[in-house]
Amino acid sequence: MAIGARDYIDKLLVKKYADEKVDNHDAMESMVDPKKMLEAMNDVAMVQRNMFALSQKLCSTCYAINAKARYKNGTNNS
Repeated sequence: MAIGARDYIDKLLVKKYADEKVDNHDAMESMVDPKKMLEAMNDVAMVQRNMFALSQKLCSTCYAINAKARYKNGTNNS
């Protein structure tokens, strides 16, 4: 897939809007405090990291319990 203007209308639109400044963050006030937003994102990341670690621990614990139960019952599938 090509990037850029392919036909005459696209070329005119690119020429028209090439110098437009559409992302002017200096002129507007944010409704959300950036520090609070970064703290919230950090909290979400920490919760996800902890949930992943808990999931890994639970998986290894379940594997150990199942292996022990199979060993006790003598139902080795290998």
